Amino acid sequence: MRIMTAIALLSISVAPPMEDAKAQSSNSSFESYLQEVRQKSLLEGVRAETLDQVLPGLTYNPRVIELDQSQPGGSFNSAIPPFAPYQRRHITSQRIANGKAAYRRLMTKLIDVERETGVPGPIIMAIYGKETNYGSYMGDFNIPRSLATLAYEGRRRSLFEPELLAVLTLIDNGVPQSALKGSWAGAMGMPQFLPSVYLRLAKDGSGDGYADIWNNEYDAVASIANYFVNAGWRRGEPWGIAVNVPSSLDRAAIESKIVPTRCPRVFNRHSQWKSMAEWRALGVTPATGHRLDDNIMATLLEPDGRGNRAYLLTGNYRVILDYNCSNFYGLAVGLLADEIRS
Repeated sequence: MRIMTAIALLSISVAPPMEDAKAQSSNSSFESYLQEVRQKSLLEGVRAETLDQVLPGLTYNPRVIELDQSQPGGSFNSAIPPFAPYQRRHITSQRIANGKAAYRRLMTKLIDVERETGVPGPIIMAIYGKETNYGSYMGDFNIPRSLATLAYEGRRRSLFEPELLAVLTLIDNGVPQSALKGSWAGAMGMPQFLPSVYLRLAKDGSGDGYADIWNNEYDAVASIANYFVNAGWRRGEPWGIAVNVPSSLDRAAIESKIVPTRCPRVFNRHSQWKSMAEWRALGVTPATGHRLDDNIMATLLEPDGRGNRAYLLTGNYRVILDYNCSNFYGLAVGLLADEIRS
């Protein structure tokens, strides 16, 4: 027993120099990569003083890589789970109550934003609720460090290096580095914008000249609305409606022939586009008594299979999917918005 203990102690005493050498080599490679980033940032107009201030302080974060590599992937042919359990977990009475409270608190601003953009306040609040639980949790990862780590690791460098360059531009534009906290993957603030999205679409909703999506709810809701406008939101058009589908409906006849260019696992579940009048002629009727105009175009989605709750989804539902390309996410946002509005 003492021999085993001695061997264990010996192994412990010998291991650190090898680990230290490996760590030093890794750090050296990481620092070399940051020098490449420095040159690319200079070419994009970021000032050398900013880079000299930020880059030397960045270190590799192995926890970020662990989180990235542990993300559920699922093969294209793997079974899609039912929506109903997800709905129960994500549209809770507490989240609805908090959404109604936030809606009332921000009502004046939301009315102004909807008048300007056409994006309804309840939709904005539903995004706010889904992304950060109405600002209660926005993540505490150092965004520049996380993005530098993810870009250096290389598995998805084409995604993360542009975001790293964007966050350096953002700092160069005057956003305090201390404010840049968020998710491990680089999403920031109340709306969880990536740095490149912030640069394109973050909006000053309070009139102070700074789009502070971390601390200012007016800026956050104005920025979410601006994102939706940029993605093609149609003023006055609902996101969709819950419907009853007759058992006699010929699904093969309404199957979409369009090959999706993005998110095929999401859009392959949608039917052909038809007008509301055409759906009614096929026996598809509103489940709640609420009707959409006859000329509005919609696709049919049956997320829990035949015989269960189904939805007719408009072009504005596709805008929600632009925020997060997941049918479960899109349906949850739409349904949560309806609850907040009620």
